[in-house]
Amino acid sequence: MKFTKILIANRGEISLRIMRSAREMGIKTVAVYSEADRNALHVRYADEAILIGPAPSQQSYLVIDKIIDAALKTGAQAIHPGYGFLSENPAFARAVKEKGLVLIGPSPESMEIMGSKLAAKAAAKKYDIPLVPGTDYAISDVAEARKVAKEVGFPILIKASAGGGGKGMRIVEHEDQFDEMLERAVSEATSSFGDGSVFIERYVGSPRHIEIQVLGDQQGNIVYLFERECSIQRRHQKVIEEAPSSVLTPAIREEMGKCAVLVAKAANYVGAGTVEFLLDENKNFYFLEMNTRLQVEHHRN
Repeated sequence: MKFTKILIANRGEISLRIMRSAREMGIKTVAVYSEADRNALHVRYADEAILIGPAPSQQSYLVIDKIIDAALKTGAQAIHPGYGFLSENPAFARAVKEKGLVLIGPSPESMEIMGSKLAAKAAAKKYDIPLVPGTDYAISDVAEARKVAKEVGFPILIKASAGGGGKGMRIVEHEDQFDEMLERAVSEATSSFGDGSVFIERYVGSPRHIEIQVLGDQQGNIVYLFERECSIQRRHQKVIEEAPSSVLTPAIREEMGKCAVLVAKAANYVGAGTVEFLLDENKNFYFLEMNTRLQVEHHRN
């Protein structure tokens, strides 16, 4: 389907980049804005602009009905969510589809699979993709969790299934720290994501963090576009990225790329996405998670 008009459900730099690309393709754009962004550059640059509410994002950029209503009123055929806000929200993706519009991004089903680290592990496991040793199911019973941790071997990592950005994540060096760290991880996961599900992985010391870019079309074709290394982090947030990675051999790069494609296939992925891996000191790599959206770093490239 060829679009003649799209709505960008975002603001700032990412909106401008999408609008510039659309203009080069001869596609008209619709901006949405809150009262605080009335004079923002993305509002002035777009062909049309629609006010969607007060300054707080919970009353504007995160209100699904307002975004969809703006698209319908302006005759936009598709919505590009950019990153952040509603970009990884399966309810939004489903609502867009139900209204006869197209989301420029993955399906709600893909978002649901890869939005849960446990569901993503289960999908990857079907394709024999390397996973960090640990559990592939949620643990709530403390005694069972302690038993699993002993089997995996300390140090271990407790991680929130619905987590991200290091929230709901705790490193446990010794068994006597386990109960306290488990309680903290569950509490933080519950308050941050509304989901206290956690799982256990072996802690990989001095890892390299490698991301593989993937693109999928609606005919089932998926390709990988090489890697970015983002090992320099602070509090589990990336500080510097480098491409290509200085540690990958051509053979490992190809193998990792093929695994990234399989991860995307496991979720029937459409659009741009990023598959993340850990690389240990012996150059063994393990699937970590998938970001079901345009990568934040794209606006800096």
